[in-house]
Amino acid sequence: MNPTSGVPLAGIALSVLASVLFAVLSGYTLLLAPLSGMSIFAWRVLFTVPGALLLLHVRQQWPAFSALLARFRNEPHLWWALPALAALFGVQQWLFMWAPVNGEAMSVAMGYFLLPLTMVLFGRVLYREHLYRMQWLAVACALAGVLHELWLTRALAWPTLVVALGYPPYFVLRRWVKLEPLTGFTLEMLLLLPFALWMLRLEAPSSIAVLEHGRFWLLLPGLGLISTVALLCYLASSRLLPLGMMGILGYVEPVLLFMLAITVMGEPMTPARLLTYGPIWLAVVLTVLHIAHRQRLFSLGWLTARGVLRGRRRSG
Repeated sequence: MNPTSGVPLAGIALSVLASVLFAVLSGYTLLLAPLSGMSIFAWRVLFTVPGALLLLHVRQQWPAFSALLARFRNEPHLWWALPALAALFGVQQWLFMWAPVNGEAMSVAMGYFLLPLTMVLFGRVLYREHLYRMQWLAVACALAGVLHELWLTRALAWPTLVVALGYPPYFVLRRWVKLEPLTGFTLEMLLLLPFALWMLRLEAPSSIAVLEHGRFWLLLPGLGLISTVALLCYLASSRLLPLGMMGILGYVEPVLLFMLAITVMGEPMTPARLLTYGPIWLAVVLTVLHIAHRQRLFSLGWLTARGVLRGRRRSG
């Protein structure tokens, strides 16, 4: 830990590394041609399941996973809630793999830029969470960008809508079910496994024929390895960093996805689109400033309270 700032540098490094790996995962799909987006998603699930199970072992979470399975006996709603969660999560994972090979990586990046703002709105509507002035300003800026995109194209790209509007119900349902991050993720992946195997069979022989090429015996397990290591880094950073810092660093991934879409995947960025992305980026900056400000106030309050407690102990 940096003694001057009080922020764990290891946590920051792990969070940034997770974002870099998720961005690499998006670009990695280009190496898997001629596989379709659906086949890449299916292979990713197939090779991520062993990694998730390995994480359970390394983090000694098997008792927690068994406790999650035991909840099915007393909580009947889990029989529909967990498949629903797996379906919502699976759609997002499929889209993340499908978009780069179909020229929609920029649309997905825009969805991730908008996601924190739609989460704010969902929190306001569903949980009556208080919004600060800077949050309202950020929402207004994002809305300006969205309205310009509607005026420019007469529609928002559907991948953008799937990310920005599809993740909030997933997080709301996950919060209601009270799932732990790792055990819940592992169960979701296990529920997706039969669907992934069915998709590989449905897309055969093209999905299986690639195994005739030696490089795919390395590339396909690499797909699962990158996914697992990215998840491990993210979970490790979440245990080290304050929530405010996690919120700020959460914007690293869409920035990298956006840069990757323009530089590596060659998606166009016209001057007219700047009037769409400009206000949205401004909304991101305002959100980051708000989180940093709130985190600073929280840190100052915590340090003040700790100082008061120390003073009382000494005087006592």
